[in-house]
Amino acid sequence: MKQLQVAVGIIRDQNQNIFLARRSASSHMANMWEFPGGKIEAGETPEEALKRELHEETGIEVENAVAYGSGEHGDSSFHVTLHFFIVDRWQGEPYGREGQPQRWVPQRELVADEFPPANAAIVRRLLAEVL
Repeated sequence: MKQLQVAVGIIRDQNQNIFLARRSASSHMANMWEFPGGKIEAGETPEEALKRELHEETGIEVENAVAYGSGEHGDSSFHVTLHFFIVDRWQGEPYGREGQPQRWVPQRELVADEFPPANAAIVRRLLAEVL
């Protein structure tokens, strides 16, 4: 069974807006919205991977990232562990550096069904914080 460890950044500005990127049409869970991030490489901590991946995907330099829990997802062929971080300080303006569509969404307007299933619990947690 393939096992992946993934670092995920919930980039949130001071107005409680969250930066999202759309998964490519050719990827697993195509066209769903996601929090940017990527695979943790051998020898990397989740926070090191987060900083590298967010720079590669969004062009920002992370200044502050706080662990926000983890999620598990998989089936008989793969298992992924997602390590979530709230990123509330950074340098630069995030954008879809790999050409992917992106948008800012008010935290209270996140919709769990627009995300891959492994993100559902985190989206619900983010929504509960603003009620």
